[in-house]
Amino acid sequence: MIEVNNVTKKFGDFIALDSLNMHVERGAIYGLVGPNGAGKSTIIRHLSGVYKQDAGTITIDGQPVYENEQLKQKFTLIPDEIFFFTQANTLDMMKFYKNMYPKFDETLFNKLLNCFPAINPKKMVRSLSKGMQKQVAFMLSIAARPELMILDEPVDGLDPVMRRQIWSLIMSDVSENGLTVLVSSHNLRELEDVCDHVGIMNNGKILIERSLDELQTSITKIQIAFDGDMPKLPPEIQVLKKISTGRVHTLIVKGEPREAEKVIGAMNPLLMDVLPLTLEEIFIYELGGENYAVKDVIF
Repeated sequence: MIEVNNVTKKFGDFIALDSLNMHVERGAIYGLVGPNGAGKSTIIRHLSGVYKQDAGTITIDGQPVYENEQLKQKFTLIPDEIFFFTQANTLDMMKFYKNMYPKFDETLFNKLLNCFPAINPKKMVRSLSKGMQKQVAFMLSIAARPELMILDEPVDGLDPVMRRQIWSLIMSDVSENGLTVLVSSHNLRELEDVCDHVGIMNNGKILIERSLDELQTSITKIQIAFDGDMPKLPPEIQVLKKISTGRVHTLIVKGEPREAEKVIGAMNPLLMDVLPLTLEEIFIYELGGENYAVKDVIF
């Protein structure tokens, strides 16, 4: 649904996006992750039509995004800093969205109001807390019945119960209506629960773009112990990191985990555990190969 091909964006001498390529399939929940300054918000502003790229192409549903009014009626954006009209209450914003989005479902909006009982729909939205403003934004966005939802740090400022409720509503829409979701977040633990595809971004490029299942089987944590010193591993075992505590050695191995398990198992270890890495651990070790400063914080 989203096709970003060789997109470059410069601000003066600074290259914010460097021949970036990204592909999001229809009906996917795609997590965009990366360190601060990687270019995540910049590509989101391109996808929402705020910025125009210097080079390359960006299409949603096969159409260019920039200055495409009809296409923008098919997707919603919830940025980290949400804008509401100064004097508008929730009902005023509902009327605005109803005029902007032809598929806006007022009946659904009224049902969603019951899901967020803390929201007074007649109170000015800008007088609400940041968390409540996010709740209003999600009500409006879901009721617009978009084909694509673009989220930048979407649940920042929400309590755990409300975060779960919002993700439940979004995932229900994905399941029932084929909604496509692009979400940028630093909360990798949360993304791991909801995303089926992940793009790891750094220095204006997508370094890795895979399904979450493929990503979690491409890097493995192997804990082993030997009777004596650890023998030298064969060159086909690509070790990204090794930490030893007494006889127990923890290896972060890149490649097919079953093949690594077979090769190391033939070396007759006293014990061997093969463990999948979390998305946070994968993020750390993939960026570790990109000269990204990482300390030993996960062992």
